[in-house]
Amino acid sequence: MTQIAVTVNGMRREADVEPRTLLVYFLREHLGLTGTNVGCDTSSCGACTVHLDGESVKSCTLLAVQADGREVTTIEALAEADGTLHPLQDAFHRHHGLQCGYCTPGMLMAAASYLKENPAPTEAEVRESLEGNLCRCTGYQNIVESILDAAGQMSGAKV
Repeated sequence: MTQIAVTVNGMRREADVEPRTLLVYFLREHLGLTGTNVGCDTSSCGACTVHLDGESVKSCTLLAVQADGREVTTIEALAEADGTLHPLQDAFHRHHGLQCGYCTPGMLMAAASYLKENPAPTEAEVRESLEGNLCRCTGYQNIVESILDAAGQMSGAKV
């Protein structure tokens, strides 16, 4: 076992983990943060996307020990503490950017990171930015529309 200390959603968390524990399983099983989904375990689908030190990463490709001393942000931290939705969450709701919802946490986290880098993307740029996140239910149109709509509302939004 290896002891790690990770700041998750603004709160320092310490735990003993097996060195082979993936970050996604640490978040889900050790911390109970089940919003981050396990989709493929091969980094193909993006359902496990979180932010590590502010950068979008697939948590099924990182060991929990690699997050030691770092900051992780999960989908649970996207909305405000009072329940006010993040502009991306609100846009996904208004534009029906989800169906089954399984990919949605990863899509939202990837989009939040991307919009920090490019706050005024074109439709083509949004589509390209989503290439690492798969959705098996939608044709991506409503997801893209949601992200484009949220881009105009993101100034001052957290994450």
